Amino acid sequence: MRKAQSTPSPPAAEPSAAWSYRPLIWLAVATFSTGIDGYVLAGLLPAIADDLHVEAALAGQLVSVFALTSALAGPVLGTVTSRWERRGTIGLSLAVFVVGNLIVGLAPNYPIALGGRVVAALGGCLLNAAVTGYVIALTPVQHRGKALSFVLGGWMTATALGVPVGLALGQSSWRFPLILVSIVGTIALVGILLRLPQLHLPSGTLAERLRPLRQPRLLAGLLVTTGILCSSYTCFTYATIILAPAYSGGWVIIVIMFGYGVASMLGNAVTGRLVDRFTALRVLTVVLIGLLLNGILGLVTFAFAPLGVVAVLGLVWFFAAGIGNGGAGVPQQARLGALAPDSAAIVMALNGSAISLGCALGGGLGGVTLAAVPTYGLLAVAAVILAMTLTLHLVVARSRPEEVVPETA
Repeated sequence: MRKAQSTPSPPAAEPSAAWSYRPLIWLAVATFSTGIDGYVLAGLLPAIADDLHVEAALAGQLVSVFALTSALAGPVLGTVTSRWERRGTIGLSLAVFVVGNLIVGLAPNYPIALGGRVVAALGGCLLNAAVTGYVIALTPVQHRGKALSFVLGGWMTATALGVPVGLALGQSSWRFPLILVSIVGTIALVGILLRLPQLHLPSGTLAERLRPLRQPRLLAGLLVTTGILCSSYTCFTYATIILAPAYSGGWVIIVIMFGYGVASMLGNAVTGRLVDRFTALRVLTVVLIGLLLNGILGLVTFAFAPLGVVAVLGLVWFFAAGIGNGGAGVPQQARLGALAPDSAAIVMALNGSAISLGCALGGGLGGVTLAAVPTYGLLAVAAVILAMTLTLHLVVARSRPEEVVPETA
């Protein structure tokens, strides 16, 4: 089987050569646009429902249908496009994502808006998988953690900066953030088509590419992704309710969400460098243990501490969760990519589906929990999910030889 080729030759072709972030800048801008889209609509559902003349619960399906479409379509599209040239795949998927958001932003009624969300999801799920596979294939192994961290940093930056800006714009019209997403996505598309080198993945049959998916440890590894996101969204979806006893007011919450986004960016940046110094397995293990301990701390705080203590330790819990959740992405994707390097496009599409499934399960499980127990029960459920996820991760880790520590540049 031939090695990956690109035109011009990518940095991965010469591991010892100087490596630069510049080819990845436009990919980070693309993930920035998807990050805004992924969060901002949830904060504008009342305005959307009023403008489109539907109930708030029905407006919420604009968020759910995106996650469901991504989960179902991601593996299919990843498989179908796995042999396509990577830059063209990224450009096409980003264009579809932009068109979908324009449809939603200009939709005169609910059915058209719902259809636009489906279109945006089809582009978004393929985009995220194609971008991650491109970075893994293009980047020398000793710089892969930093490269993934840099590109995923666009998504984290959207959480910290894009979402508050989008929510502020949405106070005038909920359509403005969707137009903002389309503009940013179009800018990224132009940059990608003009500046990114083409990249052809190794030749081989589709059956050869799908063969690694028969590995039980790879499928179990994908469940680790679902567990991390399910635990995160069990609490994050209802963060305003959890923090409400200590903090009230829309702008206060927006500031706190900004802090969560900054914490996520920090976690993403730190683990990206640690993966290059140690192994993705070890870094992810530490992150999961830290998330579990932090979840237990938060549970004890919200269940038993007085309000003044909650105001302090509640923020410590929330921001520490941001660091851990933001920091889990790079080592997890690096591990999955290493398990099936010749099937990166398909594996990353499946990982995107695992992410969407985890988000949907977390939001739904959180809603059921809130209906049955006090608010701090959300943290208890999240801690149980984390404990199960950590256990599964350790089982997967023991099922394969110890990873080799990457050589530093």
